[in-house]
Amino acid sequence: METRECPIVTMNKTTLTPKAIIHQKFGNKACYKVEEVKESIQNGCPGLAIPHKGPSLYRCCLELPEFSVVSDIFKKKKDAEQCAAEMALKRLGVDPSADNHTEKEPWDALIERVAYLFSNESLHPLGGHLRAAFQRDGDLCGFVPASVVTICDSKLSNLCKLLNRKAESDPLLALSFVMRAATRLSGSVFTSKDQLSIQKQHSYSPEIVGSIDITQSGSSDSIRVEGLHIPASLNKIIQPVSLTISSTSTGYFLDAIAQKLGVTDANKVLLSRTIGKASSEMRLYFTAPESFALDLSADLGNLEGLYEGPLNERASYFCCQGIYGDAIMASIGYTWRSKDLFYEDISLQSYYRMLISKVPNGNYKLSREAILAADLPSAFTTKSNWRGSFPREILCSFCRQHRLSEPVFSSSSQPLKVSCLSSSKKKADIADADSQKQKHANGTDTANDKSESPEPGSIFTCEIKIFSKCQDLIIECPPKEIYKKQNDSLHNASLKILTWLNEYFKDPGMPVEKLNNLADIFDIRFYPENFFKEFLLCPSIHNLQHQGKQEGNLPEARSVNELYASSEKDVCYLKIEGSDSGVYPSNGSLLCIRYDVSLVIEGQHMKELLESNDEFEFEMGTAAVISPLEAVLTQMSVGQSAFFSTELPSHEFVLAAADDPGKIISLLTSKTCHLDYSATLLCVTEPPEERMEQALFSPPLSKQRVEYAVQQIKNSCATTLVDFGCGSGSLLDSLLDYSTSLEKVVGVDISPKALTRAAKILHSKLSMKTDSGIKSAVICDGSILEFDSRLCGFDIGTCLEVIEHMEEDQACQFGNVALSYFRPKILIVSTPNYEYNVILQRSTLTNQEEDSDEKTESQSCKFRNHDHKFEWTREQFNNWATELAGRNNYCVEFSGVGGSADVEPGFASQIAVFTRGILSQEDHTSNNERHAHSCKVIWEWDNNNRTESAF
Repeated sequence: METRECPIVTMNKTTLTPKAIIHQKFGNKACYKVEEVKESIQNGCPGLAIPHKGPSLYRCCLELPEFSVVSDIFKKKKDAEQCAAEMALKRLGVDPSADNHTEKEPWDALIERVAYLFSNESLHPLGGHLRAAFQRDGDLCGFVPASVVTICDSKLSNLCKLLNRKAESDPLLALSFVMRAATRLSGSVFTSKDQLSIQKQHSYSPEIVGSIDITQSGSSDSIRVEGLHIPASLNKIIQPVSLTISSTSTGYFLDAIAQKLGVTDANKVLLSRTIGKASSEMRLYFTAPESFALDLSADLGNLEGLYEGPLNERASYFCCQGIYGDAIMASIGYTWRSKDLFYEDISLQSYYRMLISKVPNGNYKLSREAILAADLPSAFTTKSNWRGSFPREILCSFCRQHRLSEPVFSSSSQPLKVSCLSSSKKKADIADADSQKQKHANGTDTANDKSESPEPGSIFTCEIKIFSKCQDLIIECPPKEIYKKQNDSLHNASLKILTWLNEYFKDPGMPVEKLNNLADIFDIRFYPENFFKEFLLCPSIHNLQHQGKQEGNLPEARSVNELYASSEKDVCYLKIEGSDSGVYPSNGSLLCIRYDVSLVIEGQHMKELLESNDEFEFEMGTAAVISPLEAVLTQMSVGQSAFFSTELPSHEFVLAAADDPGKIISLLTSKTCHLDYSATLLCVTEPPEERMEQALFSPPLSKQRVEYAVQQIKNSCATTLVDFGCGSGSLLDSLLDYSTSLEKVVGVDISPKALTRAAKILHSKLSMKTDSGIKSAVICDGSILEFDSRLCGFDIGTCLEVIEHMEEDQACQFGNVALSYFRPKILIVSTPNYEYNVILQRSTLTNQEEDSDEKTESQSCKFRNHDHKFEWTREQFNNWATELAGRNNYCVEFSGVGGSADVEPGFASQIAVFTRGILSQEDHTSNNERHAHSCKVIWEWDNNNRTESAF
């Protein structure tokens, strides 16, 4: 091997990780065994009797020939493996940070890798290409195209990037490194001066020849693969192309592609990296400049002068590499160490779907399979109401599509301090994603998550940063809003960035000042120099308005931004059919529709179906569908159908939806067209009660109920309180924000999951609040329909929005148990006023008796919550409470919150306040009942840290 002369390049040394050093020393003899650790944790809530399974944790056992080590416990498997490797190195006395453990010089490693690929040492990693090379005719026999070696071997590609970062985006530069390395191996490989190919100088061993099965095939069959021809000129449209690959001894798919590109053989064809998922063989193929093979002495840092022909912007946009001249896009090739040819067809529809997938709203549309109906929602409300890929997933996909680094999510939490919530203004700033409607429109753990372990009762913020592959900061979204759930902070921050990016892609040519103003609206900072460097080609690819009606061109389309930003004015020929059922959609409700969209040729009786969907769900009021469709649906009731027309959106969306884009292109280029929509509103599911109420009332109805209960507590000077049906402890939690006379609080419910959350929140808050008058707090698991002597005789009892979740006979049973046995001095019961639903839901009030007798599917629209078993009118509630009070020596007063008693239809939440009369001498409880404990205490807190609670 001759002396290695290293060209002038930029080299980057990288320090090996502990795991890489272990592999360097032991190879396959190092065995990593990762196991999941299942631990029950209290998660910051001492004394909680309900075991709580924490997040998945992992430990790793690393077995080496002489010893084994076991790592600490980590949230991620790879962290456990690195820890085990680091522990093993410590036992071996090896310092991972020492200079002598850095990798070899990239240039030496590159030469060594090329030598390995053309050696007899192992199964050839490029076996399929080598097999095809031996089946080529004449002087080409045995020559492997150098572009195949450069691109298809990932280790070589990575070494080229270490030599010069520009090799990431310049396939010609990477190829030049490999060719120069091959010239240093004159004793083992052969390179031709005028051919971009490499051949082993000596014969391969029989083992290698046998492993790649070099045989002559007698079959004359051929394979036909559909690809796409992408002209370099934007004035020419993309056309399908058929590649005919012979299966005879002369067959090599790269030679067939070379013929389509107008060159003699595969040695003159360059390959891009793969497009899309890593397992795909979809690539772009283009020709190498004629002068390149003849002059390998060119400056490796500047090869731009060698390119012949214009930059192919569309092809370059897809693979984020410089592609010059016409290109072929095809999905064909040999996978790693495979000798079998992999191939699949690429259609025009596939191309346009890939094109719109690189835009945030296009990615979302594809996830919904509703390209002409769906749109990226303007707000993230709830995970249950969101349809399609989540914002975080879309953002990660966007970064991968544009060859950026994975986004860095920095999620942080802080305790929900009482002092932070003392003012109503600060409380209003806490964004609960279940009810948040942001003023401005705003996925799977990644290695770039930097999340803190949340404390119980925490609030969350999320910061996102997006970097280029060279780690230049492009976009950052610093945390502004705070959320009650960690996922909500991640998704809302992601949606902000996606929405801002979406605005850019709708008008890539917008001035920097306008883009900056939009960034300010969404609380985003971006760095123009780095941003425009990464999205340099977007204006020419996504802005179709620069194209005129030239031959073979699409006509100028109306901007998709301009169309979808408007609403009713874009709807033409609206016609609604069907009888009015009285059930209308409202903001926050889930709609299910059936629709189809057709391309109509004006002036002719021609209609081409583009898209249809039998069941399509979305949340109303979040801009989850195009605005013309949403505007029409607001005028419809369940069961009605609408027919309307709109102008064309951007052609890339129309062609992505069409089964035969070629036919549609011919219509668009020669005819005047518009879209016809037909939609039927199948059903409407009203939003959960809390979200409906919060949308209508300020402060929210739930807060008004708490304030009402607090005022009753203050007036009564109560020191003990029991909350029947406490759920997640929202009432008890809120009560701690007020100054009251309470010393002891007890919550009872039947949901262990809800009780766990209640215990964590109360523990966090009580431990932090040193001036609280609360001396004892208890959480119990049990039914409020069953007697427990420990719940008797409290000063005040509350049962807010609980009884409607029972059957009506159970609600009556609770009333009897509460007033006959528990006998609090005061009992406050609230429940929805059924008559108020006409305002909340904008629906026609139906007969309540029909709801009781017939549990129809439409009940979820009539009641405020799908879990409600009944909802009473004012008269029904008054009758129930009056009879109950009369039987148990209580007097009752009626009130409510939300609305007014003097204005129809009364209060939104009706409230009965029962006050106990003078107790008689008669005791209704037996000796056994006095000691009955039907509830299980699952958590208790004592201000004096006593070992036993007074409960």
